[in-house]
Amino acid sequence: VKHPNDRGVMAPDIERSGGAGVGGGATATQNNITLKGSTKIVTEFFSYAVNSILYQRGIYAPENFERKKKYGLSMMVTTDEGLVQYLSTVLTQISEWLTAGKLEKLVLVIASVHTNEVLERWAFDIETEPEALDGSKPKVEKPEKK
Repeated sequence: VKHPNDRGVMAPDIERSGGAGVGGGATATQNNITLKGSTKIVTEFFSYAVNSILYQRGIYAPENFERKKKYGLSMMVTTDEGLVQYLSTVLTQISEWLTAGKLEKLVLVIASVHTNEVLERWAFDIETEPEALDGSKPKVEKPEKK
């Protein structure tokens, strides 16, 4: 899924992989939360991540963003109506894939409109415990060794 901007860059390009998925890097312990609650949190995280990347990399002009407080941090969020609508559509689909356990990786690619050269690639790995999908009680996890 691509959305061209006014600066000659295609962003974001979202790729989807099928399978199970929510998580990321190594942590000392694991916490269990519901799939529905987790999906909302993860989708919100992706929204702020994409907005942050687009702002910090100058993909859209700074005047197309406003500051919002979230998680005790100041986050830059787009005010560009076209981009807001586009991201809403993409994030709705991401949420559906997360709920169904059909998302393993989300990739945001920033590429030149003129050359199609990949300028940056952001990959978010996702893991969903099978118990979250079938509603069974989650396993008690022991802390992971470092």
